[in-house]
Amino acid sequence: MPLKSEMRKSYFLNKYVIITPGRAKRPRDIKEETLIKRTGKCVLCPENIEENLIVRRYGGQGKNWKILALKNKFPAVTPGNKRAYGYQEVIVETSDHTKVLAELPTKHFAKLLEVYINRTKDLAKDKRIEYILIFKNEGSKAGASIVHDHSQVFATDVLPPEVYEELKLSKKYKLKNKSCAYCDIIKQEMKGPRKIFEDKHVAVFAPYASEYHYEAWIFTKRHLDNITKLNDSEVKSFAKALKLVLSKLNKLGLSYNYFFHQVVSDNTQHFYLKVQPRDSIWAGVELGSGLVINSVPPEAAAKFYRNK
Repeated sequence: MPLKSEMRKSYFLNKYVIITPGRAKRPRDIKEETLIKRTGKCVLCPENIEENLIVRRYGGQGKNWKILALKNKFPAVTPGNKRAYGYQEVIVETSDHTKVLAELPTKHFAKLLEVYINRTKDLAKDKRIEYILIFKNEGSKAGASIVHDHSQVFATDVLPPEVYEELKLSKKYKLKNKSCAYCDIIKQEMKGPRKIFEDKHVAVFAPYASEYHYEAWIFTKRHLDNITKLNDSEVKSFAKALKLVLSKLNKLGLSYNYFFHQVVSDNTQHFYLKVQPRDSIWAGVELGSGLVINSVPPEAAAKFYRNK
């Protein structure tokens, strides 16, 4: 007897997901493979970096850096364009072309977070900037166009509609309940089957209405509005949590995206990171109706992450 499907609504956003554990067993006669083939030299290896693109080296000078911040050579936004104003940078996460982020030690994750903090502080000095998105596309299914591990920082003077809607609904929740929606969600999820990991500083869980297989969210327990507010202890805990999640996904060989939720102009929000694996492809139902079908229940995903 197939497991029953269940319609779930996001915590307070107007999004719906159909959790369908039985669909994981449906017949398939198509096998999709992620093929990666480099067509030229790697532009992110130390010997090929264009000097004029370097914003800052971290952890070493010359070609001996640990992490590197670069101007994006093909940016979608630039400070000289009034119609698409902003900054776009590439963060080269390691000088070693053979390593992926998940394979690097936890202390390197902490250093990467410190680089994100530094870049956010620098870009936020421009008072026109409203929104700073830190994100990573890992694997071709997640939109990566270069194999060498890297992430990006995207800063703009426009607050995206979905982000604005989330802020509006979270403020509405606070007015009604006299508390932060996400602080309440953390307390709830740390007591239930979707909990992945927690320590004194961070909480990690698979969200109730997960839109993606093995989706995971990482929150600071302290109510912070952006990454620059993390203290040293929180950086270490956040690094440990992110290492745990990415290491598990690496074992599955999944492409993924991660991105930080932060609006530099709003100190009422609760800062967090979403990791969204790209194991499944949104098809007719998702594109046509806006309803998402997920065949991996978040409870099962959390159990996968918790298992040693």
